[in-house]
Amino acid sequence: MVNPRIEDLLSKVDSRFTLVSLAAQRARQINAYFNQLGEGMGSSVPPQVTSAARKPLSIAFEEIAADKIIPVRVEAVEELAAEDTGDAVADEAEAE
Repeated sequence: MVNPRIEDLLSKVDSRFTLVSLAAQRARQINAYFNQLGEGMGSSVPPQVTSAARKPLSIAFEEIAADKIIPVRVEAVEELAAEDTGDAVADEAEAE
């Protein structure tokens, strides 16, 4: 059994694909953090929740359930960038 429950996790995201992608990406980041601990580099983000789980994917699911990790849509980021560029163009036009 998965703890937290899959139904609870699905309520945090909009689709199963988003949940799988988000958890897999975060699990890779957690795994990289644990692998570099002895090297002292400190470039990876540590787990954001205290967990008894030992597997990176379980820790990633717990972070999603605790709202520590949220999905960000690429389209939303691109729209914000386009709005920022559009505002700059509008500001330049007003200055002339």
